[in-house]
Amino acid sequence: MYAVKAVYDGVNFKPKQPISIKEEYEVVITFLEPVVKLVADTKPFKKHPRSAFIGIWKDKIWMSDDFNEPLDEMKEYME
Repeated sequence: MYAVKAVYDGVNFKPKQPISIKEEYEVVITFLEPVVKLVADTKPFKKHPRSAFIGIWKDKIWMSDDFNEPLDEMKEYME
């Protein structure tokens, strides 16, 4: 069995890699998912400056004081 990714344009299948098989093969064609093409007039994703995200999780995340301490369950593996 040999697998090759290809794109179907409605008429032809265009392999995404070279195929070097010389013999005849039985083929099963499976359509996985449509190819998403970007439209030229779409606006690019607005990138925020890194400084806009500094402190965004302040007072929303809590970690216990013994977070870095070894777990009792792992003692036998740490010896």
